[in-house]
Amino acid sequence: MSEPLSKHEKNLSAAIHASTFSRFFVPFGNLLLPLVLWLANKNDSPFVDYNGKQALNFQISLILYSVVLGALSIPFFFGFFPELFNHGFMGWGDWGHFNGPNFNFDWDDFPFRRIWPLGFAGLIPVALFIVNVVYTILATLRTNEGQTFKYPITINFIK
Repeated sequence: MSEPLSKHEKNLSAAIHASTFSRFFVPFGNLLLPLVLWLANKNDSPFVDYNGKQALNFQISLILYSVVLGALSIPFFFGFFPELFNHGFMGWGDWGHFNGPNFNFDWDDFPFRRIWPLGFAGLIPVALFIVNVVYTILATLRTNEGQTFKYPITINFIK
């Protein structure tokens, strides 16, 4: 049987998970601070080593998902906005010499069919943010109790 975890190991593992919230204060703090804590203490305890890898893999995975989903939303963004300014539904092409712009909306031509992907693409980062906050709090609480925690949707970059 393995020896019980010390309070220091539990607290350090919880601190590694909680340190990912440093992203709100330091750019890339969600990677830097857990990486420093993990590298400094990974040889002291297998529990700390496991939790450091979990926290870093989860943060790297979320960054990767954000980049990929952001890149996938670019065609929707550029597919909508050229119509907005190039004689689209706002009538920018109808400028008269003395009349000024024509701001009459033609609701029949309004491109709702192209707005829904923008709305969907805007919800994805919100969902990733909520997943990040919820699972980081759960991981912090569980590791502080001495339990192992495995994040969902995580790619194991660090093994």
